[in-house]
Amino acid sequence: MTPTSPVPPGETLISVDIEAAGPHPADYSMLSIGACVVDNPDSGFYVELKPLTDAAMEASLAVGGLSMERLSKEGLTAVDAMRQFEDWIELVTPRGHLPVFVGFNAPFDWMFVDAYFHRFLGRNPFGHSALDIKAYYMGAMGGSWSDTSMRVLSPLYLEGRYLSHNALGDARDQAELFRKIRADAEARRDSR
Repeated sequence: MTPTSPVPPGETLISVDIEAAGPHPADYSMLSIGACVVDNPDSGFYVELKPLTDAAMEASLAVGGLSMERLSKEGLTAVDAMRQFEDWIELVTPRGHLPVFVGFNAPFDWMFVDAYFHRFLGRNPFGHSALDIKAYYMGAMGGSWSDTSMRVLSPLYLEGRYLSHNALGDARDQAELFRKIRADAEARRDSR
């Protein structure tokens, strides 16, 4: 009798975007999290967080238009924000499925989300990996790393729209971008 392999669980692709006060979580705070299910972008999540420190780069704040002062009064604590995010991930991930973090330039968003999940909850529901849309595009379509910029991809897949830097809006735009790249890659594969 040959042992059977367990059937791999399904995957729920979740597009995630964050806005932060600076380039890394060691010294700077995550200020907002937006997420949506890639194949059901109306199922979304958004939260703004209290900064952990006063450290901020003006260029980073200008990108997202978030105010450290306002967030220090109105934002959720990191613990509450990460609990709410984990609860939402569990809600949208069917039993037996694995949630998969999907991001555009995923290393940036991933490092903040992973650091906050581990620091404040002691676990990360996404596990230890993320799917990067830029790398996916490069692998599926070929070309160079510079071909994966939003400047190149937006006219091809988003009708020239650029990201708004609202975390939920960007998560939804990134989900659309990923769906269209995936469909393009599948069509190319099927035509071979």
